[in-house]
Amino acid sequence: MQLFKIDFSSYKTILVAAVFIRLIAAIFSQGYGMHDDHFLVIEASASWANGYDYNHWLPWTPLSKGTPEGHSFTYVGLNYFYFVFMKAIGIVDPKVLMLINRLFHAALSLLIVHFGFKITEKLGSRELAVKVGWILALLWVLPFLSVRNLVEIVCIPFMMWGVWLVLKGNLKKRFFYAGILLGFAVSIRYQVAVFAFGMALVFFFQKQYKGFGLFALGGILVFSLTQGLVDFLIWGYPFAEFLGYAFYNVNEGTEYIPNNNYFMYMLVLMGSLLFPLGLLLGIGFFKSWKKYVFLFVPVICFVIFHSLYPSKQERFILPVLPFFIILGVLGYQLIKQTDFWVKFWNGSWNAFWILNIPILLFASFTYSKKSRVESMCYFYPINTQKIRILHEATGESPPSLLPKFYSGNWTLSGVERGNKDIPPLVHPDYAYDYILFCGEEHLSARIDVYRSIYPGIELVQICEPSFVDVFLRWLNPRNANEYIEIWKTNVNRDGI
Repeated sequence: MQLFKIDFSSYKTILVAAVFIRLIAAIFSQGYGMHDDHFLVIEASASWANGYDYNHWLPWTPLSKGTPEGHSFTYVGLNYFYFVFMKAIGIVDPKVLMLINRLFHAALSLLIVHFGFKITEKLGSRELAVKVGWILALLWVLPFLSVRNLVEIVCIPFMMWGVWLVLKGNLKKRFFYAGILLGFAVSIRYQVAVFAFGMALVFFFQKQYKGFGLFALGGILVFSLTQGLVDFLIWGYPFAEFLGYAFYNVNEGTEYIPNNNYFMYMLVLMGSLLFPLGLLLGIGFFKSWKKYVFLFVPVICFVIFHSLYPSKQERFILPVLPFFIILGVLGYQLIKQTDFWVKFWNGSWNAFWILNIPILLFASFTYSKKSRVESMCYFYPINTQKIRILHEATGESPPSLLPKFYSGNWTLSGVERGNKDIPPLVHPDYAYDYILFCGEEHLSARIDVYRSIYPGIELVQICEPSFVDVFLRWLNPRNANEYIEIWKTNVNRDGI
């Protein structure tokens, strides 16, 4: 007698699997993925909660440029309120704060699975919804990214919720609510406006004029509140950060990581689904345009806009990844009429899971930027208000930015020493209390130089990079995910 049987066609089973893998990622996938999801969100919001302005974004900060730099305060502001609340109830340990933060984002990302299933079932069938649900639940890259503070991921649940409301029924007020949700998504990630514009175009050309008006009204209303009113209170005029962002991208943003590969984003979307399933979903995506025009138009508008814009990064396309998957699965069903296409799909589906599951487990247990985080965690229990640190990175240049959030001290005094612009070995006015030797190149010789200056120097902490950090550096030496040793000089801070 079979006591336990898993129903892989059940929505509940899919959701349980999504919860389980995201829980693993939230617990074990510590650190941060890239610069933006930490330094432009956590360092900014957490510093505000402690009366400091890490990035000098606020106009009343002494070192502020006095002009908006183009950073939406919506998502950063929500994190600020999170840190204020946690501080009020006595939770201040950086690692605990980020664990809870990751758990919250993991829970939010479940909406991607939920609405992906519902949208596919509404447009296609339950059988197709099950396929989409499993992909969104266990696609190797999603749990890892879902627990990050990445605006390109955080905006997705609101986009999908808005799409679902429009599809759910004929009530006109749903267009208004959908507009509110898309407006909020735009406020989190400005480029989502292209997706929202694509939706509005469909409403207009399908002569759903009332729906078009209500959708636009909802989007404009919430964007005006989150960007117009908030920026007015901070800068004295509405939409200050949005205008700053627009001006930057028109004048300077085109030179930031320029890339003339117009097919890059389609390759990213298909590549994330691995080969050959990604190729089949790419074919299905373009096949879906006529039958599923409501969803296809906003997605293709988003892809074309980013493909034409000179500056490109892989993460920019992430907001439409779930929609690409949905349209790919729906569209493929329109062409797989022969035994060849059916067998091709079945073989690709099996190959996908054989490849995906090991990568999924690897990514979900990945501690990204481990050495940088752990080096700052070392200083958390130490009174660092007056200590001075040398960030010695002449072995790997330039020195990487260290996440002060984990040290608990926003004014941690530090001097960087890299290869390109090497300052003196010692500061002319004071001695260093700690030296962080970053990188293993010529490490012994570099330490010996400072041992002659600080005879009592001792090794107090070794911060190893995670396996994935080492692997990424091997793939691209520009990824400075370095080995770090922390040495204490044991000298009087008032002199050598």
